[in-house]
Amino acid sequence: MTGEPGRLAGEYHGTAAPLFWLAVRTAMLTALTLGIYRFWAKTRIRRHIWSCVAADGDAFEYTGTGLEKFLGFLAALVVLAIYLGAVQMILFYFGLTLFGAAETPAQAFAQFGALGATTLAVLPLIFFAQYRARRYQMARTRWRGVRFGVLPGAWGYVWRAMGHWTVTLLSLGLLWPRMTFHLEKYKADRSWFGDAAFHQGGRWQELYPAMKHLFIGGGLVALGVIFGTLEIYVMAGLWAALGAVWMIVGLLSYRVNSFAYLARHLTLKDAEIGFDAAPETWSILWQIVGGTLLVSMGTGLAFALLGLVPAALAFSETVPLRALIVPTVLAYLLAMAISSALYLICVAQPVLRHVTTRCSLSGAGALGGIRQRGADGDTDAEGFADALDIGGAF
Repeated sequence: MTGEPGRLAGEYHGTAAPLFWLAVRTAMLTALTLGIYRFWAKTRIRRHIWSCVAADGDAFEYTGTGLEKFLGFLAALVVLAIYLGAVQMILFYFGLTLFGAAETPAQAFAQFGALGATTLAVLPLIFFAQYRARRYQMARTRWRGVRFGVLPGAWGYVWRAMGHWTVTLLSLGLLWPRMTFHLEKYKADRSWFGDAAFHQGGRWQELYPAMKHLFIGGGLVALGVIFGTLEIYVMAGLWAALGAVWMIVGLLSYRVNSFAYLARHLTLKDAEIGFDAAPETWSILWQIVGGTLLVSMGTGLAFALLGLVPAALAFSETVPLRALIVPTVLAYLLAMAISSALYLICVAQPVLRHVTTRCSLSGAGALGGIRQRGADGDTDAEGFADALDIGGAF
């Protein structure tokens, strides 16, 4: 990939130790400030990771700040409180409420209906938050000094996402590729690098090969159901379990292969610049499985070692139990910080490294004609995404 004229290969220069200690420090500060520091923690980790991703030796730059994320979160909380309060008042008007213990089946059914209505009311906000979070991240990302950007269109994304999800559910998942393609196209076609626009090409029907393993897993589950109707329960359980595991792998395979297809059909600056991606599902799967095992073992060891001294002192009765409260809490917080840091270096970073180094850009000569774009000021700094806890990775 690097030897072809006009082609730039993705690079990842991050190592484990700097990211690990940064994650431990920021996680501890987040815990000690009762969660307030998490906006600055995410910002610092993003700056580190963005700076490790590069092409042709030029690293990406993240320019977001913790303060704007914190202020965006507070503003989003106010809006959510007003919105959800209005939803609850409407439900209460119709005799539906989430509060209070149900004393009759009718009341239980009414509470279930209120829960369903509240969930549906929150869905538009989730889609709204997803689009706004993407817009903020793009607006705060630069490469070669040129900033990315996304045009306004969050509510347009909301209605499209709700419509596509409805159609997908009614089709029992068979139209999932249609939803994947059109939602990504909506976002990509409103994205810019400097004054050059992105364009998502391709056809949604061509995403069906990416669903191969999902179909196989679904077939195995169906086979288990057939054995169950024949009262051959051992075979039913085996095939259903195998099918369930295969479908989980199929979900990962679909995400990897659909990402690769969409990347290969993405262009920039009137198709002068193209992209390629060839991540491998099995490599990513083993990195996730192996990394998760390492995280589990490391977390267990951290809890065992950090809890050893307080436990020994408690059993020895040489130190009053009240004096052990603070050291025990600090040991627990440190163990949790180590666990989150281990996830970053054992799972997230290896997967990011694999995907980054399997991506490339063609037509690099046209990059010189791209000029800076104006800053996007109409962003809420992921406030809704943070408030709804859908901030995404890093």
